[in-house]
Amino acid sequence: MPKKDKREEIDQTDYDPIPIDLENMTSVSDTPEEYLDDDSMMTRIKPSNERLWYVVHCYSGQEKKVQHAVEQRIETMGMRDKIYDVIIPTEEEIEVKDGKRRTVEKRVFPGYILVEMKMDEDSWYVVRNTPGVTGFVGMGTEPTALRPEEVKTIIDRMSEGAPKVKVNFKIGQKVRIIDGPFNDFIGTVAALDPDKLKVRVMVNFFGRDTPVELDFLEVEKASNQ
Repeated sequence: MPKKDKREEIDQTDYDPIPIDLENMTSVSDTPEEYLDDDSMMTRIKPSNERLWYVVHCYSGQEKKVQHAVEQRIETMGMRDKIYDVIIPTEEEIEVKDGKRRTVEKRVFPGYILVEMKMDEDSWYVVRNTPGVTGFVGMGTEPTALRPEEVKTIIDRMSEGAPKVKVNFKIGQKVRIIDGPFNDFIGTVAALDPDKLKVRVMVNFFGRDTPVELDFLEVEKASNQ
């Protein structure tokens, strides 16, 4: 029987998305010093036999390194029956630089990784003591699992088909048109329509400002801005 894709395990029912506010959740490692002792901390872990997703804080810029280290520890310490997956939430983004388009992978939550696991003292210890990990995210002194709707929001965001377009200009700024019949013209951004990925640029023709509607990818921020 083929292995079931983890995304298919997420409940696909309709719901009102709840914003994931990582800023108001603290890393357990940020709690007072007396809670940082491993033995003391493990007495506060509530064992769970349920597979849940947890947010783990790590050093920003080292997400991939930490992900690999956690995966290695899972294998070497025989924890595959308690720790199931480690992901870095990312999304593709198209940016225009020096007149060229390129697709880049952007981290949705820099400095965080997600771990699917059954929480107990052993699984907590394996993840928490991975080099580069600074703590689990939670309310108070206990790791807090993500709610199903929060997991669905992240997975859906990662699996969106079309990459997002990075906009590095705003209303009132000068931009250079890099494609189409107005290629190389300089104009001023008058309006932005993120839903349609359109920008209205005021271009001067024979002394008169004329509005021109363009795709986001047809303009870039002028170099002198």
